[in-house]
Amino acid sequence: MKGPHPSSEFIKELRNQWKALWKERFDDKTKAEGIASKNYPYLLVERGTVIIATRDFKPLDFHEILKFYGFSHQEINRYFPNPYIGGWGKFIRETIKKRREQKRTSIRQDNPKRNVRKKLPAKKGGRGWIHSL
Repeated sequence: MKGPHPSSEFIKELRNQWKALWKERFDDKTKAEGIASKNYPYLLVERGTVIIATRDFKPLDFHEILKFYGFSHQEINRYFPNPYIGGWGKFIRETIKKRREQKRTSIRQDNPKRNVRKKLPAKKGGRGWIHSL
C-alpha cells in the first residue's frame, strides 16, 4: 500500500479533493482544456496539470487513484458501485425513468386527440409572396 491508511476519513478527503478539483479548475477556452488551479496531493495532481481536454487525452479516473492507494476491487465497489451494478444511477434508470415513461404512454393512450397533429394550410404554389407578383 502506498500513502495513508485507507479509512473512511481518507476516502472523505479524497472525495472532497476530487470535487474541489472539478469545481475550481481553470478553463482555457483558446486551447479547449481544463487545468488544475491548485495542487491536490492525494489525487496526485499538480497545479497546471491538464485534467480535461478535447483531443488525445486520457481523463483522470477516481477508481485508478483508489487502486493506487491499495484499495481492493471489492472495497472500491462497496464505496462507489458501478452504475450498471448498483447504486443511485441504476436506481434512477430502473425506477424513476420507467415511471415517467409509463406515465407518458398512459397520457397518450388516454387522449387520442393529443396525438393528432394540427393541419396547417397548404402553401400557395410552394413559393414566397414575392414570386406571386
